[in-house]
Amino acid sequence: MTYKTQMEAAKKGILTEQMKKVAAKEGMDTPKLMALMAEGRIVIPSNIHHLSLDHEGVGEGLKTKINVNLGISRDCREFKFEIEKAVKAIEMGAEAIMDLSSYGKTREFRRKLVGMSKAMIGTVPMYDAIGHLEKDLGEIKAEELIDVLRVHAEDGVDFMTIHAGINRKTAERLKKNGRLTNIVSRGGSLLYAWMELTGNENPFYEHYDKVLDILRAYDVTISLGDACRPGSINDSTDACQVEELITLGELTKEAWKKDVQVMVEGPGHMAINEIQANMVLQKRLCHHAPFYVLGPIVTDIAPGYDHITSAIGGAIAASSGADFLCYVTPAEHLRLPDLEDMKEGIIAAKIAAHAADIAKGVSGAREHDYQMSTARKNLDWEGMFNLALDQEKARRYRESSQPEHEDSCTMCGKMCAVRTMNKVMSGEKLSLD
Repeated sequence: MTYKTQMEAAKKGILTEQMKKVAAKEGMDTPKLMALMAEGRIVIPSNIHHLSLDHEGVGEGLKTKINVNLGISRDCREFKFEIEKAVKAIEMGAEAIMDLSSYGKTREFRRKLVGMSKAMIGTVPMYDAIGHLEKDLGEIKAEELIDVLRVHAEDGVDFMTIHAGINRKTAERLKKNGRLTNIVSRGGSLLYAWMELTGNENPFYEHYDKVLDILRAYDVTISLGDACRPGSINDSTDACQVEELITLGELTKEAWKKDVQVMVEGPGHMAINEIQANMVLQKRLCHHAPFYVLGPIVTDIAPGYDHITSAIGGAIAASSGADFLCYVTPAEHLRLPDLEDMKEGIIAAKIAAHAADIAKGVSGAREHDYQMSTARKNLDWEGMFNLALDQEKARRYRESSQPEHEDSCTMCGKMCAVRTMNKVMSGEKLSLD
């Protein structure tokens, strides 16, 4: 039997090499993995042209994955800095990189990134359209926007964010209901503007069958973009967000008919007390397709610290059903992130993902913490460093403030509770002098 996509293979009962790799990584039985893929609850983004890819699964019962955003733009055209960030992101264990390039030699950069990356690569073709086509937004034809998707698929990207859910009906809903922050999705705002300028329907919605045919041909996973994600906690769970979500659920089923793998994107900015309900609503309306969230950022007042506001929301979202977290850096809302910003964003997202995996009972999640706690009990500093999410920072902090006694730190010294209890429980003499 032959197949075009991982989903088609799963439906036909064909065990692919990608499935074997993911099952082994996740500690999941292959029949269970295949069944969940056939239902659309797990995806393995895997473009047939991305030969360096170390395959990952996203979805139900799997470890929560994280994504890092980078790319060249009008204000940052140099490949070198963004490639350095990509190399570091992969080294730090990010499972996915989204190339959000919007200006300059975007195709050259994208091909270089795909060629060197073992992480999944995602793109937002709408970002690239104006620069690639070298036209003003209102002059771009629907068929030209579809062609940009084809170029990205040919170049080997594993998933694409496509804002197919913001159609003219959703746009009217936005106009009638209003919002404090309108549309904050870059791709969504460009498509809204294109519809207003041309009077036409969103081409990714109107010609969705053509979109799916392209994605199917290369086994590109569609990440259904949430153009109406809230850009402030004031706008969360409003009519526009829910209207689009219903449409995304319908588009999910249409993609599955053509065996195209689907992820669905979610908020955005959202108060803590709304997150769990949104995850349940999302999964229900989108038929349990994997859910990919940006944050959610739980308060709007912390510029410079939005990796923290995002990690709080991400941990709650993932523990409530989200499967994939897009990192947020301290530079969010302020500037293009540099290398240090990216590192902080990755660690914050990984903390959120791991905390959620513990709550969800994902295989192996608690074992990591057990090992760390054992090393702490034994005052095994090298063991602690090796188990830390950020080994470099843990070592640097320890080395920057040396204690009088090796079996303590400068916080408590000889009054360290762990040291005290180890000695007392083993019958050793305890001296605090």
